[in-house]
Amino acid sequence: MMPAEPGTVLLVLCNAPDAATAEKLADHLLQSRLAACVNILAPCRSSYRWQGTIETATEVPLLIKTTAVAYARLEAALREHHPYELPEIIAVPVDRGLPAFLQWVADETNVMARTEPA
Repeated sequence: MMPAEPGTVLLVLCNAPDAATAEKLADHLLQSRLAACVNILAPCRSSYRWQGTIETATEVPLLIKTTAVAYARLEAALREHHPYELPEIIAVPVDRGLPAFLQWVADETNVMARTEPA
């Protein structure tokens, strides 16, 4: 799969183990301008295979809006601050959306990219 173009808006999916962790992750991503918006959804039941065993857990899904420019820093922040050994971090490119909303996501997350030295 080809990497997304730098201006592409991404929807990043990530599950947290509880509401408090979800809130902390969302706050960090927003304060760091790595995300324009984070939706914290209602807890859900997840079933998955982990280290040869089928597990179930209650998790809190996050829907994170960011850009391809900010993605590497966002992924690094999630990996650093997430309590899971292997957090779910899935980025899906947004190929359509309200242009003004997509521009807002780009404006909110690309601030650091514009101020960092080349």
